[in-house]
Amino acid sequence: MAGDRNDPYRNYRFRVEVEGLEQAGFSEVTGFEASVNVIEYREGNELTTPRKLPGLTKYGNITLKWGTTDSMELYEWLQECVEGTIERKTITIIALDEEGNDVATWQVIEAWPVKYSAPSFNGVGNEVALELLEFAHEGLTRTA
Repeated sequence: MAGDRNDPYRNYRFRVEVEGLEQAGFSEVTGFEASVNVIEYREGNELTTPRKLPGLTKYGNITLKWGTTDSMELYEWLQECVEGTIERKTITIIALDEEGNDVATWQVIEAWPVKYSAPSFNGVGNEVALELLEFAHEGLTRTA
């Protein structure tokens, strides 16, 4: 039917939930990807084309960017890791439709901060000061 059009979701409508932390909105989320290594194997009596077997699954690091405010929770989580206390958390990325309803969800499992970038400052600039935090993790799943 002509009225049953199913448009893709927009990439600028989203929210991020970090287990146990109350952080303001994020301006950008990047890096959630997964890949499976390929292992080539050939026995001497087989044809010249090797078999391809699945190897380890690897997950790219997730990066969150946000406008700098007085909130210190994400930075304090990083600082705890620097001091040797690695607390792993679930990060949930939720796509929103035009009305603000949840429409797609990804969960990043066992995440912990591995890199922090403080904002750049420029006396003649007029942009928002952004902080960046990168997370290693052990899995990514789409739950909705």
